[in-house]
Parts: sequence; C-alpha cells; structure tokens
Amino acid sequence: MQKFLYGFTLIFLLNACHSNSSSQPEENKIMDTIDWIKSTNVYEVNVRQYTKEGTFNAFAKDLPRLKEMGVKTLWFMPITPIAQKKKKGELGSYYAAADYTAINPEFGTLDDFKNLVKDAHGQGFKVIIDWVANHTGWDHRWTKEHPDYFEKDSTTNDFKVASGMDDIIELDFKNPSLRKAMIDAMKFWIQEADIDGFRCDLAFWVELDFWKEAKTELHKIKPLFWLGELDPLEHPEYMEVFDAAYTWTWMHRTKEFYEKKLPLDSLHVVLEKYKRAPGMKAWFTTNHDENSWNGTEYEKYGGAAKALAVFSCTWPGLPLIYNGQEMPNLKRLKFFEKDAIEWNGKYELQQFYKTLLTLHSNHPALVATNGVEKIKTSDDAHIFAYLRKVGNKEVFVLLNLSPNRVRFDLLENTVNGQFKNVFSAAPNDFTIEKSFEMVGWEFLVYEK
Repeated sequence: MQKFLYGFTLIFLLNACHSNSSSQPEENKIMDTIDWIKSTNVYEVNVRQYTKEGTFNAFAKDLPRLKEMGVKTLWFMPITPIAQKKKKGELGSYYAAADYTAINPEFGTLDDFKNLVKDAHGQGFKVIIDWVANHTGWDHRWTKEHPDYFEKDSTTNDFKVASGMDDIIELDFKNPSLRKAMIDAMKFWIQEADIDGFRCDLAFWVELDFWKEAKTELHKIKPLFWLGELDPLEHPEYMEVFDAAYTWTWMHRTKEFYEKKLPLDSLHVVLEKYKRAPGMKAWFTTNHDENSWNGTEYEKYGGAAKALAVFSCTWPGLPLIYNGQEMPNLKRLKFFEKDAIEWNGKYELQQFYKTLLTLHSNHPALVATNGVEKIKTSDDAHIFAYLRKVGNKEVFVLLNLSPNRVRFDLLENTVNGQFKNVFSAAPNDFTIEKSFEMVGWEFLVYEK
C-alpha cells in the first residue's frame, strides 16, 4: 500500500527462545503448502515503472533475462483499472481499484496479460498477482451496482474512507454477497489467465475467516501460492491461510541496526522470535513501498545492503526482490506518476543475484522450511555465521555485519570438510581452515 500504512510501530513481542526449526508444524493450516513454493523466490514487477512503455508487452521482452537470473515467481503489482475519483497524482494508486475483473488500460489488454502469463509459464515461471481485497477506489463499479458491499460512515452517510488514505473506501466483509463477489473475482483471474496465486495486500485488514473461505473455494480450481502482506509476529493466526508472509519487524530492525549502530544481538533477538512464529518468512531489503516512501535499499542500509540480500536468500524462508535491484536501482520511484527505472544495460548485480537465487532454488538445505544453526566465532559481536544442512548437503554463510575489518576464528567443529565459495569457486577445507579475515560488510557463502 501507500506510505501512510507503514508508520505503524511493530510492538507485538513473542517470548524469545532458542530453536533450530524455521517454523511451527503446519497442522493448523487449512491445507498444506505446495512443494514448489518452498524453494521459490519472488520478483516484484511494477509494470508502470519497469519500462518506458509501461506495458505487459514491453515487460515480456525481459523474461529470458529474468529466467537467466534465476527468478522463479513473478509478482505483478495490481493490474486492475485505477479509480479516477479522488485519485492521487497524475496516474493514481494501483491500490485504488475501479474494477476487479478488468485490466488497467495503461498496461495493455486482458489478452496481453493472458499472453504474458502463458509466455511466463512456458519459460518456467510461476505468476502471482496483487490482490487488494480490503478496499476499492471511490468509483469502483460496485459503488453503483452494489453500494451495499461497502461500509458506511454514519457521520457523512457516505462510503467509509480507509484509515489514513482518502482515495480508497472500505468494503464490508460482513455482507455474504460481497464475499461471494470477491471470491468470484479472484476465480476470474485463475480461470481466465491461469495465475498461480495471490499476494494479498494488507491481508490482516481483512477478516481471517474470509481468507479461509476464499482459499478453500479457490483450491477447488487449483492449488495456489498465498503470500500475505502481514507480519507473522503480529498476526500469527493468519498463517493458517498464508504460505508465507512479510518480515516487517526484521526490515525495521535491520534499518535501525545500521543507522543507530545497534549491537548484533538486537538482530538475533528478532530472528529467534521469527523461528517461533508460524509459516514461512519472506525476507527483503526493499519493495515498492519502501523504495518510494522510505528510500532505496542503499539509502537505508548503505554498505550493508548486499550482505542483507545474502541473508534474505540463505536464511530459512523465501527471498523477495523488487525490480531494479539487479542493476542496482539507486533512485526512489514515484508512486502516482510515470517514473521509469533508468536501466543502463549493465545489470551489475545480475550475477550476484543469479548465484544466490539459483543456490536457494536448487540446494536441498535451503528449502524454506528447513532449519538453521548459528555457528560461534571468536567475534560474535560483528560476525553472523550460520549453517543450513540436510544430510551431507550443507551451505555455510559468514556475514561481517560491521563496517570494520575483522579477524576471527570458528570456535566449533560443526563445519567440516571441503567447501567452495559460491561466488568465486575458491575451495576451503573447514576441517583445518578455521581462521578468517573479512572487510567491512563482506559476505562469504560456501557450499559443501
């Protein structure tokens, strides 16, 4: 959503406890997570800003490059028409829908989108779309056809404005007819375009029992990927429905860690809470909201940005990437106006992300639901070391989360045998080589 939504303070705390499991069992989920989701990654596509044309057809030309980079799932920001009444800026917000079963003409036609999905599937991608269930724009077709679908403001006797944003109005999920219409609209995109799932905007603003109803009904058509914009630390009950959810607490804490020079233990505390929270975690350093309203990943994290990206791809869970990170994009993209990414053709971090995304997708130890073990070093105040392991398949990660050059030793014999650096292919025998020197914000990733 828009910038107003992310000023809230994350205050829900769980008891920290030491555990090597990445999530609680799935017995409370209404249906199990599909296996492919556990090894996927998600690349967020802002169609408006991705190319100068800002169309599906223009974006489609980049599918081979993204496949080569190791991208597995494409998440398209809202593709529906934008309401014009009370719209923000010149083009309005994607998140103020005017019709749930039509295409924003800014991007092309329904056939263009269907062809894009077909092309993406042919190249091995999964496709999910942003679904904004909580609210619509002021002139959504339902405001005239079904005004009873909306909540009313008793003061104005008009539609109820969504909290903090005057360009959108609230839907009434107490109305069974609204629920059916919403589910039917979601069915439309599965049946017409063969999408593979939904990224559900502000999922925790919508009643949980609606999501249960929707998932149960839509599963009859095909199993889907359900990605929720919510933090499982604050809304663990929603993970009965969602396969994966945002890690807002982690994102805010890492920003504070970098800016305020907090101790590394402050990050470990958060991670211990996430280990106890249900469901898979989606890790990210930026997205459409963060980039536009709070700054690029380099504004927020400086030299730590790449190390945190390594973390996102190697810690239990799923990595989220926002279009342009592979360049890297160093500008804030405007939200309500045309402001295309200034691709320069160099893609300086393409190989960096290809290495990480391919490792995440292909290595059995990095399956999202597998556990992790922290490894002790002689300088745990600066070095974050951890091991992902399944049988004899191992990935070992060393992050220097400080701006200083650090010399240290591994203090445990947990990591042994021949490994290679996934970026340089340099070998390392961890049976005998236990001493390291790393420059500020350096990262090392080894595969056994």
